[in-house]
Amino acid sequence: MVITRETDYALRILRALLDGKLHTAGQIAQDELLPQAFAYKILKKLEKAGLVEVVRGTAGGCRLSADLTGTSLYDLMKAMGERGNLSSCMDPAYQCPWRSCHGGCTVHCKLAEIQNKLDEELRAHSLQEILTDP
Repeated sequence: MVITRETDYALRILRALLDGKLHTAGQIAQDELLPQAFAYKILKKLEKAGLVEVVRGTAGGCRLSADLTGTSLYDLMKAMGERGNLSSCMDPAYQCPWRSCHGGCTVHCKLAEIQNKLDEELRAHSLQEILTDP
């Protein structure tokens, strides 16, 4: 499992907004070296997740609207639409032909253990910690 470019960009956008001030998407894209069109797309997702407030109009922009100490890296990944699964068989909707025929799978069970530990670790780190710790 790898953090996608979209989640990486989201982290960089949130880092730019840590000062609490109003920033334009263009300013953020320039400062954080992001493609501007991608920054708009990510800002919409961050707004939908309640992490960012978007102010419309000529004097508009965006600013942080959430306390990042209560938001984990896991939460951000979900907000960006990442499934974060080690394997497709971790998806509850996945229809595994092996499990269907054999009634169980030791590989799935071991991967599920690893997946749970990984999810716990991602939930254990707040965005505030990630973005501000030296």
